[in-house]
Amino acid sequence: MADATPLPHPAADRGLAIRTRKLNLWYGTFQALFDVDLDIRQGIITSMIGPSGCGKSTFLRSVNRINERLGYVRITGAIEVLGQNIIDPAVELVQVRKQIGMVFQRPNPLPISIRDNILFGHRIHNTAGRSSRSEEEEVVESALQTVLLWDKVKDRLDQKATGLSLEEQQKLCIARLLPVKPRLLLMDEPCSALDPKGTEAVEELIWDLRGKYTILIVTHNMAQARRASEECIFMLMGKVVEHGDTGQMFVTPKHSETADYIEGRYG
Repeated sequence: MADATPLPHPAADRGLAIRTRKLNLWYGTFQALFDVDLDIRQGIITSMIGPSGCGKSTFLRSVNRINERLGYVRITGAIEVLGQNIIDPAVELVQVRKQIGMVFQRPNPLPISIRDNILFGHRIHNTAGRSSRSEEEEVVESALQTVLLWDKVKDRLDQKATGLSLEEQQKLCIARLLPVKPRLLLMDEPCSALDPKGTEAVEELIWDLRGKYTILIVTHNMAQARRASEECIFMLMGKVVEHGDTGQMFVTPKHSETADYIEGRYG
């Protein structure tokens, strides 16, 4: 059922960010993913669409192994991130999560200052020892500049991050990932809690990050998938139905199930 034909793309020579083969996942006795084979290219934005319960978020959370926290999850197959099978028992989970940043549906800033939110991961993963105050200030400014927040918050860095608007909180959550220097950014419905203006601002930010990071975004919003991604994956009942160029998929989908979903016949 999966469309595994590789698509020509300018990013092809940069290799794959994520590659899965015969990926199956169970929550207890319930199977949520079935033989998922995907090749997700480096440096581009890929969206995942499909009805609720189709396996999108389950797949996303498998890529940085968050699902394992549940304790009753079983996985078979392979998930390769930047060429490494991350479900190999020998792989260090800390290193996996350092390479892969995660943004959730609702902004989840820590109840500490804006500055300390940005520095939280940096301080944990900084193997060179404690940074000087000036070095930390550079880290903070660089991260906030990247997400277009610096001018808005530079005079209130010591205020609690929870006092920001939802749009600003979500941008901060993205900024918080950057000092750790991840290669991939996973986003699970990152705009679902935002109003239209906030959604537009976060989408523009995601597009600005294109090329610097590989971005995989789960969304129920068809218009958002079409606007904000270069490739699109359609999932249904735990299986990949179609994966291809976003514009092409929305105009001439290869499978009737994809067409039915895009046209709103179910979902």
